[in-house]
Amino acid sequence: MQDLRAWWSGRLHEDRGGIAVYTAIVTVALLAIIGLAIDGSGKLRATERADAVAMEAARAAGQAIDPAAAVTGTAVRVDPAAAQAAAQAYLARAGAQGSAALSGDGTQLTVTVHDTYPTKFLAIAGIGSMDVTGHRSARLLYGTTQPQ
Repeated sequence: MQDLRAWWSGRLHEDRGGIAVYTAIVTVALLAIIGLAIDGSGKLRATERADAVAMEAARAAGQAIDPAAAVTGTAVRVDPAAAQAAAQAYLARAGAQGSAALSGDGTQLTVTVHDTYPTKFLAIAGIGSMDVTGHRSARLLYGTTQPQ
């Protein structure tokens, strides 16, 4: 009986510090998961903002129609130079970088916004920022009873 008690006593002392190691490993893993969640959601918010800025820039550019063709009633189309200027002006006011491209027929304008998201937790792993891109298009519609 004495031997059994000494054996159990020895076994109990062999596991000292096991919980501390386990706690340290689990804490690091949980911090990594929390960091990924925070930086992942931050990048998602930055992408949503880039999409919103691109959408508003495309909308602003879509209002820059060619007045000569619109007044005579021959066609309603976007003035390419004015549309690009309007999109770039909106992007500048929003503090974003991007580009605007007009379709061949002059009825659709696509704006692309490029931005970066500065990471919070991933900077520890050497990833200081992530690239973010937003795309939106605006199609020129006109007509009094239905879009043409």
